[in-house]
Parts: sequence; structure tokens; C-alpha cells
Amino acid sequence: MRRTIKLALGGVIAAGFTALLLVNFGKSVGGYMDFARAESSGARAHVVGFWVPERGTRFDLARAEFSFWMRDEMGNLRRVVYAGPKPAGFEDAERIVVEGRMQEGIFYADRILIKCPSKYNDQVASGRSTTSM
Repeated sequence: MRRTIKLALGGVIAAGFTALLLVNFGKSVGGYMDFARAESSGARAHVVGFWVPERGTRFDLARAEFSFWMRDEMGNLRRVVYAGPKPAGFEDAERIVVEGRMQEGIFYADRILIKCPSKYNDQVASGRSTTSM
């Protein structure tokens, strides 16, 4: 009898701990969304979009922050601030994925992923192939 009570109590504690982890993890990782949804959710988010070259880029040397304007796939335009240098190949990127949080209308990214044009895609589009038979 005593052993079953201990097992039941242990099971309840383990289930509670697991539920707590899942709730906290769910709040911290919001997944892919647009800027508007990222702002309303308050969660960490991945936003896919395009750099707006007309707005330029800026690097604040004193704060070591790179900033630029990005339009998400829904057309929302927001300023992105990244605590780090401009990623290599940034200007050539087809698409950009920023990971971070929205605060007061600005997206603060802790990671930037860029999708650059592929040489392979260029060769396929022009009818050339890199494989030989």
C-alpha cells in the first residue's frame, strides 16, 4: 500500500513537471509568423521576409548593432535590430529569416539567416547543367 502511494505521488510530480516544461517551452518558441502576429503574441518568433534596400542599413559601432528594414511575406514593414555585424552576403539575399522578439514596433533579432541565390538555380534557369554523362 505504501509503495503504491509513493509511485502515485512520483507520477503526479513527474506529470506536473512535464506540463510545466511544455507550457514554458510553448511560450518561448512561437514558430514562423509575420511581424503583426509576432507583436501581438509577445513570443519568440521566426519572421520570413525581404530586405528593403531603399531604406538602407546601419551599423551602430557604439552598441555593436546592425539594423535594417524588412518587409514580411504579408507586406508588414518593420525595423530589425540585430546585436552583431551585418551577415556576409546580406545584400544578395533572396529572403531573410530573423529570429527574436518584437518590442515597441521594432523586431530585435538574435539570429539572422539569409537565403542567397544558388549557382545551381542560375544554371538550371539558363538551361545549363553541372552534371555530365
